[in-house]
Amino acid sequence: MTRLLPLFAFLLLAALFGFGIWYNTKHDQQEIVSPLIDRAAPDFDLPVLGDNSRRVTKASLLGKPYLLNVFGSWCIECVHEHPVLMNEARALGVTLVGYNYKDDPADASAWIAKHGNPFDVIVADRDGRGALDFGVYGAPETFLVDAHGFIRYKHVGPLTPDDLAREIRPAIDALRRENR
Repeated sequence: MTRLLPLFAFLLLAALFGFGIWYNTKHDQQEIVSPLIDRAAPDFDLPVLGDNSRRVTKASLLGKPYLLNVFGSWCIECVHEHPVLMNEARALGVTLVGYNYKDDPADASAWIAKHGNPFDVIVADRDGRGALDFGVYGAPETFLVDAHGFIRYKHVGPLTPDDLAREIRPAIDALRRENR
C-alpha cells in the first residue's frame, strides 16, 4: 500500500491541475467585478504629474462623467493600450484622467513625452496608496465615473478598440441618457 502512495498523490495533483485548467477556460479573467460598481468613487487628493502645486480631487471632477485610466511607465501592457487612447479617447466625449500609479514622476513624464498625451489631466499616485481605495492591483485598469462621482464601470487590462465599441461607448451613452 505504501508503494501506491506516490501514485495516489500524483493522481490527486493531476486532478487538481485539470480542474484549474477547466475552470480558467470557463471564466473570463478580464471579468473582475468591482465591489465599487454603482458606489461612490473614493475620495482622493493627488498632485498633477509634474506640478505638485496643482491638485486634483474627486470633488473637482464632479459635474461631468470621466474615465480614470490607471497606467505606469513600467507597465508593458500600457504600451499596447496607449495608441488606442491616443486615437480614440477624444471621440468618447468625456474627460480622460490619467492615473499614474506607483511610478517615478520623471519616468512617467518621459514616457508621456515619448508616447503622447491623450489625457486631459494626469494625477500622480507615487506610492499607490490612493489606488488601494479604488481596488487597483495593477495597470492598466480603467474606471468610468459618472457626473455624481459614482463608479459605473471597471475594465481590467488594456483597452482595445473593440472594448471601447462594445463596453465603454455604450456605458457612456447610458450615462448621457440618464442625465437627460
